[in-house]
Amino acid sequence: MIKIVPYKGWQNNLSLGNGTVELIVTLDVGPRILSYTKNGGFNPLKNNDDQMGGTAEAAWKIRGGHRLWAAPENRATTYFPDNAPVSWKQLGGLGLGARVTPPPEKSNGLQKEIDIVLDAQGAGVTLTHRITRIAATPVTLAPWALTVMTPGGVCIMSQPSFGEHPRDLLPNRTLVLWPYSDLGDPRWHFGKHHYLLRQDATRGPNKLGLALTAGWAGYAVGGVLFIKRFPWENGAPYPDGGCNFETFTNARMLEIESLGPLVTLQPGQTAGHVETWELHDGPDVAAPDFEQALAARLGQLEGMKM
Repeated sequence: MIKIVPYKGWQNNLSLGNGTVELIVTLDVGPRILSYTKNGGFNPLKNNDDQMGGTAEAAWKIRGGHRLWAAPENRATTYFPDNAPVSWKQLGGLGLGARVTPPPEKSNGLQKEIDIVLDAQGAGVTLTHRITRIAATPVTLAPWALTVMTPGGVCIMSQPSFGEHPRDLLPNRTLVLWPYSDLGDPRWHFGKHHYLLRQDATRGPNKLGLALTAGWAGYAVGGVLFIKRFPWENGAPYPDGGCNFETFTNARMLEIESLGPLVTLQPGQTAGHVETWELHDGPDVAAPDFEQALAARLGQLEGMKM
């Protein structure tokens, strides 16, 4: 079912629900998916309270939640101020899907849109992100889907099957570092089967990019486990040195970000990128046995064996 509801100072927001989960999407600005809850439970998405309810600001606002950008990041073009009203239309006849379309980014020559479709039952959501070239010249970009998670949790990055020497002689994973990436930061845990990054309110920015061939990453917080799945295309030219996934954290939040391949769009052409979301019960991130409990929980979920 789709309804228009107030949310944290905005009067026009989409509520999409199927009886198990509800998503709330801004229409007065953005768009941002600011809430994803199961049976009225904990929302793992970050909301920047000081930016809730605002409109028509001159500068870009993170606000929180989920958004669509174009990679690679560029100071002049990335931070387009998406602070105007968003149009929407229902998808399908069951009231379980909507397309949200912000005004065109005329200075960038881009038109973005996101289709949001809930599964008929359960907690699953499919997000189809599109970026269309509306200028008269070509542009090379990659769709970039960023989800800002509430503080206090742990990001989980899947890894390929662990190998052995001397059987496995060739490399099978890629790590990309930024000038402020610090692998000695105690927030990291680099294990055989997964990498973890813990959000910490006392520490500053850190970032890592990866080629996640297993195609999923997650975030555990507040007793829930948020999972996003996304493609990996062998041989495709991914941005930022070959990343289809990036994670960034600072003292206020943690982002889990998936990216599509780089494509050169001619005028009128569109690049698409699909994510699917899941929401499960999760382990206590503050428990001493968190890593063991996380491994056991992931082992119970199909396609995510540790």
